[in-house]
Amino acid sequence: MDHTHYRLTEAGRKAWEDQDTAIPEVYRQLLWVIGFQGDARAIANILREHPEHLLTAWLGELQELRLIERLTEPPAHDPDRTIPLEEAELGKKAAGALFRTGAYLAAQRPAATSKCKSPEETIVMIVEDDPDQLALADLRVSMAGYRVRVASSIDGLLRSLLTDGIPDVLLLDVMLPDGDGFEVLAKMRRHRKFVSLPIVMLTIKSDPQDIGKGLTLGADGYVTKPYTKDVLVDVIRRVLGDENHRMGT
Repeated sequence: MDHTHYRLTEAGRKAWEDQDTAIPEVYRQLLWVIGFQGDARAIANILREHPEHLLTAWLGELQELRLIERLTEPPAHDPDRTIPLEEAELGKKAAGALFRTGAYLAAQRPAATSKCKSPEETIVMIVEDDPDQLALADLRVSMAGYRVRVASSIDGLLRSLLTDGIPDVLLLDVMLPDGDGFEVLAKMRRHRKFVSLPIVMLTIKSDPQDIGKGLTLGADGYVTKPYTKDVLVDVIRRVLGDENHRMGT
């Protein structure tokens, strides 16, 4: 497929965010993918079990239904949400904790519903494009007894979510080869399936504005690279609501 770009119309966005069951499942999948990645090649890669000629036809049908529109050029950067003025203050507070401990947890986020699961039943999804960092994170999470799924790109994350379902915790790198982790975070928080999914950002960025942006968009916390196994596992336990394991913030 070519590099044609698509975006959701207002009707399409509502159908995507609500997962409207009046719309056939294959259309819902396409809307779901376009909500994150509107590039035709990315769509074909994520939904590669469908032949390209079918995907092309379905995209045309979605345009006829006015659920998507075709763009003449790639969309401009859109943060999806207006960042409140208190972002800077929040970022400074979090940056201080990150400097002291290597991690920060957002107090306002609700506890995960999966906190009663054992580690062996808990799935931690790691999205990291650096092979060494991905291998280290995989090893550290596995050593703690959790089940691990991995992806090295946004396309890989979306395909995993479609084929394997939603994990219990998502560790999301901020800088990825096919997009921005902040944009993924913002779009996930708009979708009812992902509102309560614990999402922790993995980052080398220590700028308070960047940190505040992620927290304002709905991140449950941050871990700065490099980090230790104890720091990472403590954050996972805390976002899952395990009050027996605490790290001071």
